[in-house]
Amino acid sequence: MSLVELINNDIKNAMLAKDVKKLDALRAIKAALLLAKTGKDISGGEIPDDVEMQILQKLVKQRKESAEIYRSQNRSDLAEVEEFQASIINKYLPEQMPEEEVKKAILKIIEDTNANSIKEMGKVMGIATKQLAGKTDNKTIAGIVKELLNQ
Repeated sequence: MSLVELINNDIKNAMLAKDVKKLDALRAIKAALLLAKTGKDISGGEIPDDVEMQILQKLVKQRKESAEIYRSQNRSDLAEVEEFQASIINKYLPEQMPEEEVKKAILKIIEDTNANSIKEMGKVMGIATKQLAGKTDNKTIAGIVKELLNQ
């Protein structure tokens, strides 16, 4: 079952259960996927799996950033809504890799590319973001790459 079909089924179930909070999160996912599907980068109307994962990661990141902003402005009611939506969206992402495994994968990439200075960060990042797409976020990858290339 594709992600779009899964989301549509979950929307139906949330409507039947009258779960408005979950329904909002699911509709946000569906809207983002529909927007991507109609984009000029997608051929044949099918969204590749890696693009779907990037979209979901972006949605989670947006929710978490919004929640931080709301918390800093003492609006915990709005922050909780954003955090709840992030948790719903996270359920559709594959399990995130532990940081130690990410570090091992990036060390292997650095070894394979013979990168030895921070000047070659772009080369390592390009390969790492493709290999680790959906398994961890780019912020984590960038932090680890910087740390390893600065040694």
